Amino acid sequence: MIDEARRRACLGAMQVVSWLPRVALPFAAPSRPELLEPLEPQVPPVPVRPGVELKVVPEAPPRPRPVERAKIEIPRPAARVEAPAASEEAAEPVAPKAVPLPPPRFALQLLRAGRCALLVELPTGEPFQSRDPAYLLLRDLLRAAGLPDSPRPLGEPVRWPLFRGGNLDQGPQAAREYVQTFVAARLEEEGDCACLWLVGLPALRFAAALEADAFNRERRIEGLPPVWVLPGLETLMEEPARKVELWRAMRQVRVRWISANE
Repeated sequence: MIDEARRRACLGAMQVVSWLPRVALPFAAPSRPELLEPLEPQVPPVPVRPGVELKVVPEAPPRPRPVERAKIEIPRPAARVEAPAASEEAAEPVAPKAVPLPPPRFALQLLRAGRCALLVELPTGEPFQSRDPAYLLLRDLLRAAGLPDSPRPLGEPVRWPLFRGGNLDQGPQAAREYVQTFVAARLEEEGDCACLWLVGLPALRFAAALEADAFNRERRIEGLPPVWVLPGLETLMEEPARKVELWRAMRQVRVRWISANE
C-alpha cells in the first residue's frame, strides 16, 4: 500500500476530490488530524554548486494574446456593364429570305406551218404522233386557218424542268427566260414569220407572260412577231363550245397570214 500523502496526490492529479466520512465507521481506526491538512506541492530540490550565488528571477508576465481584429470587407466596384449605345435611327428590319418557288412542269413544241409558227403545249409531254387526237385537232385548225396541215417541228420539244435535282434555279422566271430565248432564236433562223400562235396556257405564260384572259386575242410582244393566243388542244376537246369563239376570232386574224401567202 502507498502512503496517505502519495495517495492524495494521485487523487488530486486525477481531479478526484478526497472525502472523509461524516460519522465514525464501525471498526475503523481513529482519524489523524494531520492527515486532513492540505498537502504542499513538493518542489524537487535544485542542486547548487558550492560558491554559486542564486539569483531570484522574477516570473515573466504572460504574453498578451493578440486580439483578432474583425475583417472589414472593402466594397469593390462592380464590373461596369456598358449598355449598348442607342442608335439614333431604328434598326432596319431584316427582310426575310425569299423562298425559291418550285419549278413548273410543262412540255412545249415549236412548229412551222406556212408563214406561221406555232408554240403548242404537248398534252402527253411527248412529240405529236399522227394518230393523236390532239394532233388531229391541230390539223383541223390549220386547214380552217388556210395553212398547211402538216407542220414541221423546229428543234426538239422544250421540257421543263431541264434538270432533275441540283441547286440550279428552275423557277418560273428561269423557265420564262429560257422559253423566250429558245423561241426568238428559232424564229430568227426561220425568218419571215407573219404570226406566232401560242396554244395552251404554258405557251402563254412562258413565251409572252400572259394569262388565260388573253385567249382568242392578238397581242404585240416585244421581240416577237404578232402573237395570236389560243386555248390548249385538250381544253378544246373537253369543251367543244370554245371552238365557236375560236372560229370567230380566227376569221379576223387569219387575214394576216393569208394576205402574206398571196
